[in-house]
Amino acid sequence: MNIDELAFFDHRPNELEMYETLLDRLSERGCVYSIRVQKTQISLYNRYMFACVSFARVKRKAELPAHYLVITFGLGYPKASGRIAVCTQAARNRWTHHVVIGGVSELDEELVQWLEEAYEFSNSK
Repeated sequence: MNIDELAFFDHRPNELEMYETLLDRLSERGCVYSIRVQKTQISLYNRYMFACVSFARVKRKAELPAHYLVITFGLGYPKASGRIAVCTQAARNRWTHHVVIGGVSELDEELVQWLEEAYEFSNSK
């Protein structure tokens, strides 16, 4: 973890734990990626960006957990799930999905599989 990543999560230890767990789960799956820390998000790249984490408000404030992280990923089709807060068509054959997690336990097999699929989708472009 570099200093920019730590600064992004300044005063947000719960969110940092979620982020670290996310990176661990991706690494366990053999995903090799680079990280770019920006002002509003941390982007994960293989050939192209396949996912990012942020604190974006993709739901009304009252619907968000006290501590949350938004995980965004792209696929070639719209994935249907109640867990997906927002799904938009970003371009032809590219759909962006936003999932809000409120704790490490929500980084489950289903979500990690979606991210692995996004990783493969990005790599295939």
